[in-house]
Amino acid sequence: MSNLRIAVQKSGRLNEDSMRILKDIGISIDNGKDQLKASARNFPLEVFYLRNGDIPQYLRDGVVDAAIIGENVLIEKGGEIKFIERLGFSKCKVSIAVPKESDANSLKDLDGKRIATSYPQTVKKFLKDQNIDAHLHIINGSVEIAPNIGLADGICDIVSSGSTLFKNGLKEIEVLLKSEAVLAVSPLISEERNTILQKVQFRIQSVLKGRNSKYVLLNAPNEKLEAILKLLPGMRSPTVLPLAEKGWSSVHTVISKNEFWEIIDELKQNGAEGILVCPIEKMVL
Repeated sequence: MSNLRIAVQKSGRLNEDSMRILKDIGISIDNGKDQLKASARNFPLEVFYLRNGDIPQYLRDGVVDAAIIGENVLIEKGGEIKFIERLGFSKCKVSIAVPKESDANSLKDLDGKRIATSYPQTVKKFLKDQNIDAHLHIINGSVEIAPNIGLADGICDIVSSGSTLFKNGLKEIEVLLKSEAVLAVSPLISEERNTILQKVQFRIQSVLKGRNSKYVLLNAPNEKLEAILKLLPGMRSPTVLPLAEKGWSSVHTVISKNEFWEIIDELKQNGAEGILVCPIEKMVL
């Protein structure tokens, strides 16, 4: 069987998150320092360490079969390339920002103005859709200094925490898109390698479901059991087991992190006691 070739960013936070999820799905990578390619010991897979901006072209040409890449980069440099899974990490925004002292407070205020960016295709499309005519200065790196040196009236760049904007005296006035890491696929992937990719995707889905859920055990008096069960989503339905103490039951279920605290509050109000919450490593459904 041939190996699945998957690209990841060469360095940085996205590289760390990418390698972590590969480890979490049970794939062991033998990667030494400064290697451009490494093989898995226990799975038919090779990892290519590439510059983020080069990955879309490698996917397009079929040099790699799949990639863990920021959605923002895929939109900018590989708009026709599809992705099959959102990965939930390396989240950021692509935003337009201006100096704090600027009179511009909305996108329309930049009509006829200058915008510096490393994402020209994304910005051009967005401005066209919004009927805004602005002049673009294409810069690779350190976009945030452009207004301070008189090169532009505003910038468009990725924003994670917003600290870079703050340090450079900038304020965000428009969000073009929200991005996260995705699992993208080459249009030239072979059927054999696509079968391997499906196995990788299945494992990733199991890990992501586990990360986004909590396993909850609680004790409930039987007379309040019906009300408590109505609050619980469960994977199919909660598990209910009788306790040694007469008139009480133990309830086991899974709760999404997004609604966890609201449900916990309601469970307590409805008589649940001894609530135990456990992390879930993986969920195979």
